[in-house]
Amino acid sequence: MDRIDQRLLSSLQEDSRRSIAELAEQVALSPSACHRRIKQLEDSGFIQGYGARVDGKKLGYAMEFFIGVSLETQHEEALTRFESSVKEIPEILECFLMTGESDYILRIAVKDTEDYERFYRETLGKMPGVSRIQSSLVLRTINRRTGYVIRPGDV
Repeated sequence: MDRIDQRLLSSLQEDSRRSIAELAEQVALSPSACHRRIKQLEDSGFIQGYGARVDGKKLGYAMEFFIGVSLETQHEEALTRFESSVKEIPEILECFLMTGESDYILRIAVKDTEDYERFYRETLGKMPGVSRIQSSLVLRTINRRTGYVIRPGDV
């Protein structure tokens, strides 16, 4: 990866709707060379996909929680069962296997406190192997980055 690739990645993270012509102009390449480089970045896994950032509040998801989950055991089978169940639950936006006090941290979105209670009782409390749950309500998101800082020499 050279500086042109780094600039392409930075630009695409900022706005992936830019045309190939715009991107090519930004990095001083022809459109066909720019397209080839983007395809190489996709094929090599640097670019994993494209998507829209949607405002959850406009869809009615007024509340987000971070939830620490501890399992009864950390055996591979228990981790696999829990992780498989997480993938089936649409309210769970992100799930991270952690070190420290909790085995997992979940980020969820719900419409209101009643919706959270429903999620807690009907979903979270019934997940396989869960021994402890600690929830924290997000009061306000201060900064949400959508990409990574790419500096010369990083890759």
